[in-house]
Amino acid sequence: MIFVSGGTGLVGAHLLYDLTSAGKTVKALKRPTSNVNWIKKIFSYYSPAYEQLFDRIIWVEGDLLDYFSLEDVLEGVHIIYHCAAMVSFHGDDRDAMVTNNVKGTANLIDAAIHNKVSRFCHVSSIAALGKTQDGSEINEETYWTPSKRKSGYSLSKFFSEMEVWRGIEEGLEAVIVNPSIIIGPGNWDIGSPKLFQSIFKGLKYYTKGITGFVDVRDVVKAMVLLAEDPHFGTIKNQRFILNAGNISYQEFFNRIADALNRPRPKNFASDMKLQVAWRMARTASFFTGKRPVITRETVSGTNLNNNYSGDKIVKSIGFKYRDLDQSIKDIAEIFLKDMVI
Repeated sequence: MIFVSGGTGLVGAHLLYDLTSAGKTVKALKRPTSNVNWIKKIFSYYSPAYEQLFDRIIWVEGDLLDYFSLEDVLEGVHIIYHCAAMVSFHGDDRDAMVTNNVKGTANLIDAAIHNKVSRFCHVSSIAALGKTQDGSEINEETYWTPSKRKSGYSLSKFFSEMEVWRGIEEGLEAVIVNPSIIIGPGNWDIGSPKLFQSIFKGLKYYTKGITGFVDVRDVVKAMVLLAEDPHFGTIKNQRFILNAGNISYQEFFNRIADALNRPRPKNFASDMKLQVAWRMARTASFFTGKRPVITRETVSGTNLNNNYSGDKIVKSIGFKYRDLDQSIKDIAEIFLKDMVI
C-alpha cells in the first residue's frame, strides 16, 4: 500500500495519476473541505480513462496535525510520498505556515516510524538550499543559512527537511527531492500555473533574475524511480535537486507568451519598481480589505541569478529531464483547451 499526502496539490495530483496508471494501490489524505474534482480534471489531461483511474484512489480524511489519526491511516502502508505543504508568501501566514509544515512533517515521520513504514519520499524545495557566494551552481551540498530575509516558506521547508533527517537518524529510510520551480497544468488561479493565465491576460512586466525550472511530470517520475526498486537501496538517505534547466524569468515569460501566441511582456521591473509595487499593494489592501497580489516575499530575489544543478540524479540513476521548451508548449496547449471549454 502506498500513502500520499498533499494529493490535492499540483505534485500530489500528478503523482496520483502516475501511480494509479501503473496499477498501484494508493491511499491519499485529504481534508473534509478539500475539492477533489479538479484532480479528475488533471487526470483527464492525460487519459480518456481518467474516471476509472480516479476511482482507484482510496481517499481518507484526516489532518497531518493530528498524530494519532495518522497512526491508524498508515497501517499496512509500505511507501509514503509526502507532498503536502502550506505555500504562502504573505507575511500574515508566516508563523502558521512554519508551524503547520514542520509539525505536519514531524507527525508523519513519527507515525511512519511507529508503523515501520519501509520507505519515505519527502518533497522539499530549492528554498531549503543555500546560495553560493561566487555565482556557481547550487547543488545538494550547498547548505541553507539562517537570515532575516528568508521567506516563511523557505523556513518551513528547511525545518521540515530537518525533521526527515531526524527521522533517518531514528531508523527511517528516506529520500528527499528538492525541485526547482515546478511547472505543469493545474489550477490556473494559483501557483506556477497562474503564470500562464497572467501572460494570457497580458502581463506587462518581467524581471531578469535566473532560476531553475522543472516539469511536474519529471518531479513525480523522479520520486517514483528514487523511492521504488531497484534504485532505493543505493540512493536512500540522500537528497536530490530536480532541475531541468536554468533560465531567466524574462526568457521563461517570453516562451510562455510565444506558446500562447500572446505579446511578450515589454517592461522591465527593476528592484526599485518592485519595492514601490509591493508597498503600494500593501497600502491598498488596508482600504480594500483584500490581500495584496504582490508582497515583499513574492518579489524578493526575482532579479538575482541562482543556478541549480540537477545532475546528481542523472549520474545516480540515469534520469532524463524533459526539454523545458517542450514542457511549456505542452502546458500552453492544455491551458488553451481549457480556455475554449
